[in-house]
Amino acid sequence: MFGLGWTEVALIAIVALLIFGPKKIPELGSALGKTLRGFKEELHNPNEETSQEKEEEK
Repeated sequence: MFGLGWTEVALIAIVALLIFGPKKIPELGSALGKTLRGFKEELHNPNEETSQEKEEEK
């Protein structure tokens, strides 16, 4: 995973747990998931503004 070994991943997880606490970690994961889902949707289905900008460039 990104060239990291299990030791590094475990260390990062422990530090994140100490910084954010056990209650905040699921909220952060959920927010990250929603953000990534929205980003993927925009890549597959660009909104009208993007379509209008492309038409104006032509």
